[in-house]
Amino acid sequence: MIGRDEIQRILALAQEACPADENQVSLTAYDLALTRFSQNRIHQNVAETDATLEIKAIVGKKIGYASTNKLDEQSVRETAATALEFARLAVENPDYVRLPGPNTNASDAAQWDDAVANCTPDQRADLVGEVIARAKKEDVKAGGSLSTMGVEHAVQNSRGARSYYRNTSSHFVVATNKDTGWARAERHSPWLEDLGVSGAGKEAVDRCLAGQNPKAIEPGEYPVVLLPYAVEDMIGSLVWMGVSALAVQEHRSWMCDRLGQQVVCPEVSIWDDARDPRGFVRPFDAEGVASQRVDIITDGVAKGPVYDSFTAHKEGKASTGHAVSALGSWGPWPRNLVMKPGDATVEELVKKMGRGVLVTYFHYTNKINPIETTFTGMTRDGTFWVEDGEIKYPLKNMRFTQSILGALNNVGGIGRQLYRFSGILCPALYLEKFNFTGVTDF
Repeated sequence: MIGRDEIQRILALAQEACPADENQVSLTAYDLALTRFSQNRIHQNVAETDATLEIKAIVGKKIGYASTNKLDEQSVRETAATALEFARLAVENPDYVRLPGPNTNASDAAQWDDAVANCTPDQRADLVGEVIARAKKEDVKAGGSLSTMGVEHAVQNSRGARSYYRNTSSHFVVATNKDTGWARAERHSPWLEDLGVSGAGKEAVDRCLAGQNPKAIEPGEYPVVLLPYAVEDMIGSLVWMGVSALAVQEHRSWMCDRLGQQVVCPEVSIWDDARDPRGFVRPFDAEGVASQRVDIITDGVAKGPVYDSFTAHKEGKASTGHAVSALGSWGPWPRNLVMKPGDATVEELVKKMGRGVLVTYFHYTNKINPIETTFTGMTRDGTFWVEDGEIKYPLKNMRFTQSILGALNNVGGIGRQLYRFSGILCPALYLEKFNFTGVTDF
């Protein structure tokens, strides 16, 4: 890690070297370590340290941008000069107003774990070794990765914004196979002790063994219980199809003409809160603006999208702190979504469904129609037939084509446990209708 004082020194140098009408400078530095394993054997340990300095120069309403990962004085000055020259040569951006001003709540509300930051290859190997040993005992092949990362991020601008935070993250994914059974599990956490590598390994091995000799069922509309892995994919697709204010303004969002209307079951509430400690805390955005909670769907009603300064200016609003890049070309984006949990265990959801399909993962999902929230994909890594409230046998994977809002309009139950993913906290779901269009050979 570079450290706050040194980062702020570099950013001050970049600002001094960029005498534009306004400027914004940011620096993101990280230390990443990764252990990979395959066929029940660790085969790679790698580590990477890097940093990126981004400089945005504004001349009138013209914007220039340049970046570098060289942090010596000469490189910083050259990059600042390049950004300024690009700004002078650029076409005016009519949507530009001003850079955001100072924020009093845009620092330090972050998560840092020394155990993650200082995790050694031997420690990662020990954690992975437990999973490998379990897989070998059951004659199952396992592969995957365990990564640990520390990040520092800081933003400063000529209007007095000064924001800094650091955090850690750890991620584990394991895929298992034996004969005709396939499974996968994953865990994500800011804290190594909380990661749960062993539990993920047991989950993947047990599901792989339960998935032997899958059977096929006819395509059609079935009740489903989606485990959180599948829910995360589905909610992520819903976000992609229109939770950004830019998507709404460009009339390509499912929110268009639906704001204030009931769009899904009243039991469904989804919001974004980058300061929620149950997820991965990111106290400010790429413009240094403090992250705000944004209610996206409340009691089934569409409430509104997230904003950065560019999209907010268009509507005379304030940014909600959701810029994801210095340029803003992709528009704002949610960074720590939360889906309101219910009161049931997964077992209770399965029992309530009675008869239908249990889906662990979605695979290769693609978006068809963002206005109607239609997406398509396949099930994978653990699909099972449920009869009389109990899992009866594994199923061959199936293709689906489904409206997400349509699925969320048929919620029969919501899990009480939230699972943490990199940008989403979500529970399991029981949906009374889900449309499967085809069956695979595996």
